[in-house]
Amino acid sequence: MHHESESPTMSERSALARRASIVVALAVAVLGTSGGIVAASNVAAGLTGGTDVSVPTWLYLATGGGAVGASALLTMLVTDRDVIGSYHDRALEPPLERLLSAGSLLLGAAGVLGLAVLFIAGVSGPDIGLVSATVLLTFVGGRSLLTIAAYTVGNPWPALNPWRRIASALPNGYESYPSSFGSWPAVVALLTFVWLEVMAPLTSSPRALVAVLALYSAFTISSAVVYSPEVWFRRGDPLSLWFRLYGAVAPIQRTEDGFELRFPGSRLSEADLVTDNSLVAFVLALVWELTYSGFIVTPIGVRTIEALVGIGVPPALVYLGLLVGGFGLFWKVYWVAIDRTRERAETYLSRQYLGLRLAAPLLAIAAGYHLAHYLGFGLSLWPSLIDSLAMPLSPPPNPTRYALPGWFGFVEIAAILLGHALAVWVAHTVSFDLFPGKLQAIRSQYPLIVVMVFFTMVSLYLVSQGSMSPPYVPG
Repeated sequence: MHHESESPTMSERSALARRASIVVALAVAVLGTSGGIVAASNVAAGLTGGTDVSVPTWLYLATGGGAVGASALLTMLVTDRDVIGSYHDRALEPPLERLLSAGSLLLGAAGVLGLAVLFIAGVSGPDIGLVSATVLLTFVGGRSLLTIAAYTVGNPWPALNPWRRIASALPNGYESYPSSFGSWPAVVALLTFVWLEVMAPLTSSPRALVAVLALYSAFTISSAVVYSPEVWFRRGDPLSLWFRLYGAVAPIQRTEDGFELRFPGSRLSEADLVTDNSLVAFVLALVWELTYSGFIVTPIGVRTIEALVGIGVPPALVYLGLLVGGFGLFWKVYWVAIDRTRERAETYLSRQYLGLRLAAPLLAIAAGYHLAHYLGFGLSLWPSLIDSLAMPLSPPPNPTRYALPGWFGFVEIAAILLGHALAVWVAHTVSFDLFPGKLQAIRSQYPLIVVMVFFTMVSLYLVSQGSMSPPYVPG
């Protein structure tokens, strides 16, 4: 019997060599990032314990920014389009149709029950901040843990969303959704919620939180009835966009036939994720709202707010001005970077198209920021959430809370750096998809890498400053 030679061919050996070189490069990038984390960890005690920083702040920031910059340079060594494509195109589709159907029904029932608990506990339960099931379910369950699950595992919101199920049960679809609206209603609503979270006593007064939830419920259900649930929850609803865009970072992605298992962040390189300027704005709002939340509780943020109030500006306008002004600055910086990208690439591709394709990698940065801000919050308060859900009308007056160890600051730093490293990789992939020349693709990345390094240093600086109570807001 004739046996073919089992020794690898020249092309196979070349492919193996290329893949081995990529593994080595990525390993070095991880080690470089880890080195930045270790160096920066000298100040991590200041994140939770308030101790003195043992290295100068400039060195800490330069180390973090350098780690991201080094990972970008090492990523540029990966120029084999087949290897790049294999990361982003490879997917596993397990046969989970029955599980998908059953899980959707179970999550749907849980969502409707959870919405009922929010309103009943908020109205009839104790009006005490982090004792109330309404407050804990909203901020610990939704803003923290469910969002973390969306970008680390997969997006459960389409099945869980109770407002969509209510709207779908009503007559709907009376008007066509104006194309000019895009997702701007969701952008405005998200920024409004962020402002209300600061100015209204939402974490200390369940009654105030119920009032905001009632307004949101009326807004989103009526909009879904007018324009149809399918269109509204795809385009205009802020919560649905929040979870859909965060969920694009996750390894589990939902398809028309069920689920597929992919490499983390691989969905971010696809052209159908960010399709207009309003979605670019929503992506930037996700990044900015976390930066804003960190800024206003730092010493420099508190001094800025006090100075503006001191010259006669009402506190509500100060917080609104910082929120909108900072978002406008993020918007401007992003499009300037896109202009520089287009110049360096010397491409015929339009500014608009480049802006749409390169916005999605920023979602990895948003996920890293969110993990740094909310993982500790969620872990420390999830026992309180369980206690309150067990007895929503009469929760224990002193619910269980976990104290985080001092080394947990390392996790916050790691989350920021790894989120940026993933964003650099995805932007690298998008560049090789957009531009035919290798040098052209590499040159095009320089402006965004500069922006990402800047974002890294800003976020690390905010984290290193510790936190204070923001002035002139309800306790």
